[in-house]
Amino acid sequence: MSRYREAKCKVCRREGEKLFLKGERCFTEKCAFERRSYPPGQHGKSAQYRRNRESDFSRQLRAKQKARRIYDISERQFRRYYATAQQRRGLTGLNLLQILETRLDNVVYRMGFASSRAQARMMVTHGHFNVNNRRTDVPSVIIKTTDNISVREGSRKRTFFKNLPKEAENRTTAEWVNRDLETLSGSIVRLPERSEIDGNLNEQLIVEYYSR
Repeated sequence: MSRYREAKCKVCRREGEKLFLKGERCFTEKCAFERRSYPPGQHGKSAQYRRNRESDFSRQLRAKQKARRIYDISERQFRRYYATAQQRRGLTGLNLLQILETRLDNVVYRMGFASSRAQARMMVTHGHFNVNNRRTDVPSVIIKTTDNISVREGSRKRTFFKNLPKEAENRTTAEWVNRDLETLSGSIVRLPERSEIDGNLNEQLIVEYYSR
């Protein structure tokens, strides 16, 4: 699956807002968006003044691209998630966000076991987590309320995971997940409500984009 592998700070500058893709660095003065809030490229500063003249299609496209970049998934996979969201009961936009939020890498991030989704994805792909006592290295696995996520026994000996309880204790966790820092495990209690998902995402524009 293709992924965006260039500088993540350019993504924030392109979208015109902080997407917090680099974890704790985004809260420091080293954040590139703080120093250059205009879009990247030769005509970045002039493009900054064209944002107010965006068409409906442009706003829909940007909303979709923003969601893709926040969760770091490809267009093909995003379309599959949207098709699944359409088949579920309820609001398609909310269903889509709930699917994205219950991906394994995002759940690990929401539990506070990682400082960013990128770090959570890396730990999952390196096989540091079990789902229902089975080693899982696929970040896109959708977690259910009956699933249990835990750090593998062999990984607990590593320095990073020895220090993880202390670091994770200072991180805010989502209300729809629970975790046990002593056993480095957790699960999701329920699906997240709309108010518990990033407010800078506009799912209605995403639905409008795919409904053209």
